[in-house]
Amino acid sequence: MEQTLRQYNSVLAQCRTLFEKKTSDYGTAWRILRPPSLTDQMFIKAMRIRSIQEAGQQKVNEPIEDAFMALVNYGIMALIQLHLPEDAPLDLPPEVALQYYDQQVAQTRALMMAKNHDYGEAWRQMRIPAITDLILMKLLRLRQLEERQGQTIVSEGVEGNYRDIVNYAIFALILLQEKKPT
Repeated sequence: MEQTLRQYNSVLAQCRTLFEKKTSDYGTAWRILRPPSLTDQMFIKAMRIRSIQEAGQQKVNEPIEDAFMALVNYGIMALIQLHLPEDAPLDLPPEVALQYYDQQVAQTRALMMAKNHDYGEAWRQMRIPAITDLILMKLLRLRQLEERQGQTIVSEGVEGNYRDIVNYAIFALILLQEKKPT
């Protein structure tokens, strides 16, 4: 579990750095996106990953790792959007955006730790295409929930699905890093 936490934090540090740099370049323009728009953007990224996995090749020179990192950051953005009041300003100072990012990461990490304990790190035995499929399934669930304004009978809600997607994307990045020659 200690190794997982180290690897998890390392991947998150890379994602946070990317988020910070993009916030420096673009500000918080992403704030205009409603959660369903972020869900659809994540769906596009996950479908790209699946398409590349199935074809065994890609034509756009963007590593698959970048798409998984995008899933992490879009998921965190969606969680931030869910927790901000409707009247929150679109333009957030970069340090405030990073505080919100860190708050959502802390909750998502805590969920990972609890589930990782209960599941015994079963994700380490998974194949990356299976993780992609689980992410896509969760995105389809999210789309269904969004159509129903988040109402569920027995299922976890929108927030839990976003957190799971972020965690699965981080697991995929860890597994990809472990496969790279050093």
